[in-house]
Amino acid sequence: MITEGEVAVLDYGSQYSQLIVRRVRELGFVSHLYPPDQLATLNQPGAVILSGGPRSTSEVGAPDVDFEALMAFGVPILGVCYGMQLLNIKHGGTVKPGVTREYGPARLVVKEDNKAPLFDGLPHDSQIWMSHSDTVQNLSSGTKVIATNQDSVPVALQWSETCFGIQFHPEVTHSHEGTKILKNFLSLAEGKLAKFSITDFKDQMIEEIRREVADREVICGVSGGVDSTVLAVLLHKAGVKQRCLFVDNGLLRKNEREDVVAQFKEVGVPIEVVDARELFLNALSGVSDPEAKRKIIGNLFLDVFFGAADHIEVMAQGTLYPDVIESATSGSIASKIKTHHNRVDRAMELKKQGRVIEPLAELFKDEVRALGAELGIPHKALWRHPFPGPGLAVRVPGEVTEERLEICREADAIFIEELRRSGWYERTWQAYAAVLPVKTVGVKGDERSYEAAVSIRAVISEDAMTADWVELPHEVLRVISHRILNEVKGVNRVLYDISTKPPASIEWE
Repeated sequence: MITEGEVAVLDYGSQYSQLIVRRVRELGFVSHLYPPDQLATLNQPGAVILSGGPRSTSEVGAPDVDFEALMAFGVPILGVCYGMQLLNIKHGGTVKPGVTREYGPARLVVKEDNKAPLFDGLPHDSQIWMSHSDTVQNLSSGTKVIATNQDSVPVALQWSETCFGIQFHPEVTHSHEGTKILKNFLSLAEGKLAKFSITDFKDQMIEEIRREVADREVICGVSGGVDSTVLAVLLHKAGVKQRCLFVDNGLLRKNEREDVVAQFKEVGVPIEVVDARELFLNALSGVSDPEAKRKIIGNLFLDVFFGAADHIEVMAQGTLYPDVIESATSGSIASKIKTHHNRVDRAMELKKQGRVIEPLAELFKDEVRALGAELGIPHKALWRHPFPGPGLAVRVPGEVTEERLEICREADAIFIEELRRSGWYERTWQAYAAVLPVKTVGVKGDERSYEAAVSIRAVISEDAMTADWVELPHEVLRVISHRILNEVKGVNRVLYDISTKPPASIEWE
């Protein structure tokens, strides 16, 4: 959806590219992501941002930009990481291949005599987040170094009054002044940017759904999670004919099936339950490779879904921006992370035929919650923690068995119950228990035990692109551990996962 006055983000493959879009919308402006070769198709953007990326500008066939077309827009331009290096080359400078990759926190030291509007109101020294290997080497005449890192290496350049480059990621929360930097950059557009609001987005989506669907029936798979619930209610508000299918794959949390049925009854959307528990567990028997498990679950889900749906006129999917990123195919610039979002042949065929709609594909999780509130969905449903598509299979690393699933369900139920009881549930983005593929030695009843180890994990995040672990009070962790060890049969050890994303993912598999 190309909009005049939008902030166009050219995607050079960074896993954070969509986060730039998210931050811009957070600041109240329309923004979309485009491949660099689509620059010529843009309808007079209000500003352009060149994202970071995993490639080197010195590589043969490295992603490029039509510099003349870019500058011809006459709008503010910002290059981030790879984008800065590319702009430096286009302005006549050079880039030096790095010996090692710089990844993690660094310092942004703004030049004492700096008058660049990009850093207006910023402290002289603040934390930024690096992720790059190459660095700028020679600068063209007229290029200003407006900030360095703690080692006096240039990390911010200015080529004109409205053209800048920065060698760090302002879009991630680890860059403490990142949002302020983006706000300063967008202010250079002098009020010419198109405004974004979730209310307008809702109205546009409802009209677009009505136009696309017309009098056809829409099939929608629901899980009870925020995304599929918002999608189902959005379709309902649009007044189209719909069937909502809930597949019980045997990989659900404790009492999840009953909870989902009750939730959809409350929002006034009827659903059909398909019991496929035995089918999934038989298919997963003896399989321990995480990618193999995801593939089995994804393909089997679609087999069951298509079988239950029978004839499909239109299929609706609750795909979000993070899903799109992590499903990047090997042919794209972005690096492939996971495969469970990828389409199989039948779904792809429907998409080619124009019979798949993805109304939420431009939104992040927090924006979906805001949309849900606009639609009148109850708070409890909107603040339900995210649950992965492959279900508990990714929280039971190794082979999936009934015994390990039962341990996972019971431990998870206790964990979530105590988080709610202590007031920490809504202060976390996602929390769960996982059963590790090991057994550990312990003592129970004065006898040696050899039982499962359970890892509990609670993270905070804005959009699942980055995440930090929650510093739960020791007394809360103590109660959780005590209950799991005493109430869940087959467990003699409880661990608390304190890994951040990156480098770890939120889920175990």
